[in-house]
Amino acid sequence: MGFSITFWGVRGTVPCPMPTHMGFGGNTSCVEVKAGDQHILIDAGTGIRMLGKRLLKDGVTEATLLMSHTHLDHISGFPFFAPAYTKGFRLRIISGHLCGNPGIEAVMERQMERPLFPVPMRTMGSNITFDEITAGQSFRLGEDVEVRTAPLNHPDGATGYRVEHHGKSIVYVTDTEHVPGQLDQNILGLIAGADLVLYDTTYTDEEWQNRIGWGHSTWTEGVRLARAAGVKRLVLFHHDPDHDDKAMTALEKAAQAEFPESFAAREGMTVTLA
Repeated sequence: MGFSITFWGVRGTVPCPMPTHMGFGGNTSCVEVKAGDQHILIDAGTGIRMLGKRLLKDGVTEATLLMSHTHLDHISGFPFFAPAYTKGFRLRIISGHLCGNPGIEAVMERQMERPLFPVPMRTMGSNITFDEITAGQSFRLGEDVEVRTAPLNHPDGATGYRVEHHGKSIVYVTDTEHVPGQLDQNILGLIAGADLVLYDTTYTDEEWQNRIGWGHSTWTEGVRLARAAGVKRLVLFHHDPDHDDKAMTALEKAAQAEFPESFAAREGMTVTLA
């Protein structure tokens, strides 16, 4: 059974649809993991709009959406997710950072209320269910997919996800801030020995010094974590909107000099593990 990840949105903070950014992509965070017969979507940034169109074109009728957190850049694509308006489509949304105060359903619904959005969530024609877990829990999707989670260091909370399928693993760790000189033990446990790890590399070390407390990390910290945890491949993710293609190419080159099995995520890229 196949196991792959496709990048539909790789930016953080705000979409940046400029010609200078199209080499890496301008949509905000959204990835698709195919694990056997499971369609697992992670985050609902603006990249989820085109993903939704592809799912309908391919005849997919069921998916699970894992939410790292609910800041705008990670949920603003949801009102434009066509399958959610399609009768017969089943969508399960799982969140690990809210703990019901307010719940994930209330947050997703709120952004679609007037005067923010003209079409309320209740008009969506699909079968949508909402589940909340506590970051740190594990659960299964189908018979052969296990999902492990861990809490991340981010304002208002965030959750990292590890998807395991037939001995392979993909880990999604974005919107987390490191503490200098202290490797995050929650992250180390989640990514240990993983085949592919997406990590929040929003800033360079120099940029990060002026943005402490904003909830993001650097490629150098990603490399340190990957080395310590025995990660096979590191993916630079959640690109800063101020980093154009030239800046991203230089950043990727610097990361590869330190950790050769690393690369920057590009919108439209698919990586197959099995």
